[in-house]
Amino acid sequence: MGAAGGGGPVAPARAVGATRAWARLLGSEMSLTFRRPRNLAMLVVLALVPVLVGIALRTFGGPDEGGGPAIFAQVTGNGLFLTFAALSLLVQLLLPVSVAVVAGESIAGETGAGTLRYLLVAPAGRTRLLAVKYANVVVFCLASVTVVALSALLAGLALFPAGPITLLSGGTVPLSEGVLRIGLVVLYVAAGMAALAAVSMALSTLTEVAIGAIAGTVGLVIVAQLLGTLPQLSALQPYLLTHWWNGFDGVLRDPMATDEMGQGLLAFAAYVVIFGSIAWARFTSRDITG
Repeated sequence: MGAAGGGGPVAPARAVGATRAWARLLGSEMSLTFRRPRNLAMLVVLALVPVLVGIALRTFGGPDEGGGPAIFAQVTGNGLFLTFAALSLLVQLLLPVSVAVVAGESIAGETGAGTLRYLLVAPAGRTRLLAVKYANVVVFCLASVTVVALSALLAGLALFPAGPITLLSGGTVPLSEGVLRIGLVVLYVAAGMAALAAVSMALSTLTEVAIGAIAGTVGLVIVAQLLGTLPQLSALQPYLLTHWWNGFDGVLRDPMATDEMGQGLLAFAAYVVIFGSIAWARFTSRDITG
């Protein structure tokens, strides 16, 4: 009676209904993503790499002084450093490839399979559908980075001694604070992968072939990394997404050097806004034929 007469309770009820519909759609997307054998295989590979790196470092020892990244040299002295080392290694290519596969397929895969038009029949709207698909990819980004961190943490604790962490700046922090700093690194790397996912989703709205969006994303990552190695292009490098992915080593200093991480997060946000806008403009205006 109150809803029909005054109209007040109707709006909250609609809001709750919309939230539940959004949650159901996101749950459906996540279920498909995390049940797909290909995606599970990628997560298994991501989990195995830190273990193999740990076994190699345990067998052959860390790099000599000046012969490799400082993080790798620290692993044999404290197993927690295997987490930082694994993330710094995998963020270069393997993590981006796994994110590109899921994000690049999100729209183009539905179009190619002819299922996108059926999704749009539901009263979800294109904007909400795009937002849900991006949220699903962001969850996958966080999951894949967490898998690497947990695998590396467990392997590091099993293969090497653990205890208070001697930071790259020379100070020492307790083990519990070291684990907390690992959590910060996980969130930072996941944010970088979420920015890449926005690029890949924008490409996914431009093609009906998923492999095209995936290959385009991986190609852009490789080109950006090559450009980042050329000293002649140093002025361009702050604008490259890949330039900021390894900016988390500031957490291994005391006090934490968060300036570079802050700039990196701003760069990630800029990529999400720019390429998210491109994806939205394309997806909400194009004719859906598949």
